[in-house]
Amino acid sequence: MQNVQIPESANPSVPSPREWLARAVGILSAEQSRSADTHLIPVPLANAPGIALYLKDESSHPTGSLKHRLARSMFLYALCNGWIGPDTTVIEASSGSTAVSEAYFARLLGLRYIAVVPATTAREKLALIEEQGARCHKVDDPRTMYAEAERLAAECGGHYLDQFTYAERATDWRGTNNIAVSIFQQMQGEDHPVPRWIVCGAGTGGTSATIGRYLRYGRHKTGLCVADPSGSVFHRHFADRSVVQVQGTVSLVEGIGRPRVEPSFLPDVVDRMIAVPDAASFHAARHLSRYLGRSCGPSTGTNLHACLQLIDEMAAAGEEGSIVTLLCDCGDRYRSTCYSDAWLEEKGMTAEPADPRLGRYLPLPG
Repeated sequence: MQNVQIPESANPSVPSPREWLARAVGILSAEQSRSADTHLIPVPLANAPGIALYLKDESSHPTGSLKHRLARSMFLYALCNGWIGPDTTVIEASSGSTAVSEAYFARLLGLRYIAVVPATTAREKLALIEEQGARCHKVDDPRTMYAEAERLAAECGGHYLDQFTYAERATDWRGTNNIAVSIFQQMQGEDHPVPRWIVCGAGTGGTSATIGRYLRYGRHKTGLCVADPSGSVFHRHFADRSVVQVQGTVSLVEGIGRPRVEPSFLPDVVDRMIAVPDAASFHAARHLSRYLGRSCGPSTGTNLHACLQLIDEMAAAGEEGSIVTLLCDCGDRYRSTCYSDAWLEEKGMTAEPADPRLGRYLPLPG
């Protein structure tokens, strides 16, 4: 990848490349300073004595999802590598939430942004991307997103951020501001301050790489469990490294699961993976939303389903401890999908009954 070459201007009122870069990095640093940490929400459990469940609420970021952290890191990484200049068109392949967050940061920096997204992306997400002044470029086959993003970047002389390659290295996993550091700081006053498990999903693999590395760096006994859609390749690759690709529909849960093993997915820092059917993810998200009185996206349902299995196992073994998982984004982005009874019926998601463990551990009133 070639660095962006920006000619020096003879006009002293026009900033030099290093001056523009310094200003851009300062804008992103100031944005981070303005952003408060996300809340860690205790989720009361029934029939699970000594076991505590917590949700790290990433929906409270300015762009409404876990991907806000990644998007800031991706821009800082590209800026400091010299890949983005003041006239660069920035392009990304995304299922939606990363693009929402990156479009926000592109707007802060005054850069043009194009999101290459699957045509099936929830229309609420598309609207959020376009509200930031970005453009959505739809593809019918999600597997073509990478090549299409590369083509557009070459065509316009822009830069393809490529979250699927760079997510694991853009975030400082040893630093003071990553999600794992935040979790451990917020857990300090709890009954079980060192979690038995941290549960997350994998889309790029960046979040699991950050958490898994930090757990090892901090010498914590916490296990990292990745919840993965049943149709995704990641859990298959975790079990058998020779499996690197799957065919067919991967998942209806946006943002997690992939048809190919992404460069940012690091299976060796993951302790366990749990495959989750799509229907279970949607049922769990809707149940949790009613239980908490706040709307959660379907990937949060995927995480919750894996947590239920871990709670089951800990309870059966008489084990006490805490589990922390992520509330990835708000359910408002999925009104036309996860929270549409007609859409769920059309996709066959209502045929499978909800997991009875939802009612056992998170009983709804009445």
